[in-house]
Amino acid sequence: MSSQAHALSGKTAIVTGGGTLFGEAVARTLVADGAKVLIVEINEETGAAAAKKSGATFVHADITDDAAIDKVVSDAAKSWGRIDILVNLACSYDDAGADSTRAQWLNTLNVNVASTALLSAAVRPHMAKQGGGAIVNLTSISSSVAQIGRWTYPVSKAAIVQLTKNMAMDYAPDKIRVNSVSPGWTWSAIMDMLSKGDRAKTDRVAAPFHLTGRVGDPEEVANVISFLCSDKASVVTGADWAADGGYSAMGPEQAVPAIPLLME
Repeated sequence: MSSQAHALSGKTAIVTGGGTLFGEAVARTLVADGAKVLIVEINEETGAAAAKKSGATFVHADITDDAAIDKVVSDAAKSWGRIDILVNLACSYDDAGADSTRAQWLNTLNVNVASTALLSAAVRPHMAKQGGGAIVNLTSISSSVAQIGRWTYPVSKAAIVQLTKNMAMDYAPDKIRVNSVSPGWTWSAIMDMLSKGDRAKTDRVAAPFHLTGRVGDPEEVANVISFLCSDKASVVTGADWAADGGYSAMGPEQAVPAIPLLME
């Protein structure tokens, strides 16, 4: 259970992309902190499994479909009587770097950016009617640094950082706070697959790029998200939070003394 248990008591939350390892951790953390959570996931099998494990409920929906977005939000509002929190976590990793096709660009921007904006627009009137709410958009360290062979994903994440600021500005009169969270390397299904389940190896590879010397746990990032969704973060809006183990603070010299190399 997270350190701010019950901080979300009485609140309701929609989490998109909740069928992933990371999404499940976010849903589980919000539930542990007292919220009722609805996982929205295009993969019916993983979405249902994540909901069962986290104590959330599940709805199968495609967030690139405006009619589906409207139905999810309206059904949630009718069921709960309110919507307090939206976590825009669903994401496309359809990235071929410099060889990305127009279709890949359009798909990535549609899922990652447009759907974040339109889901937020759909919950806005419900949050405004009840006197406020909180939206958290998932970005990435990739939004602010260049990485070999990656184009569509980091560009979309950079766009979400800017979208968060614009959204925070326009939603402020409705007392809706909007923030983003940029994780560093975080233990996830893709890292599990690539390393063949070797967490120790993954930590060794990540160590030079993170001041913490390891990848983050999804629950650690989820705790930051939960805090931003709670009244404890009532003064925080329009900000991008680095939940990255110090990745974004580290420069090219990394965490080793470079000057002594001149004297060797």
